[in-house]
Amino acid sequence: MAANVTGTKKATEVSLSEDLLSEARDLGVNVSQAADAGLAKAVSDKRAELWLKVNADAIACSNVYVEQNGLPLDEFRRY
Repeated sequence: MAANVTGTKKATEVSLSEDLLSEARDLGVNVSQAADAGLAKAVSDKRAELWLKVNADAIACSNVYVEQNGLPLDEFRRY
């Protein structure tokens, strides 16, 4: 499920590096949009990390199967 970066906005207070904030403003970076995008990526990355952790056993089993038996339908590959 993708993070909702276009939904309802909620004001919040965050602490940011003064130097980075100043440079962002000088460069015309929309800080709210950048923070939203950065948070969406962090959430996505964490979801992926958790998914891999939850599914580690199944992935390991699948890898063992492929090592022992090859890829399913491999005989039909044309390359």
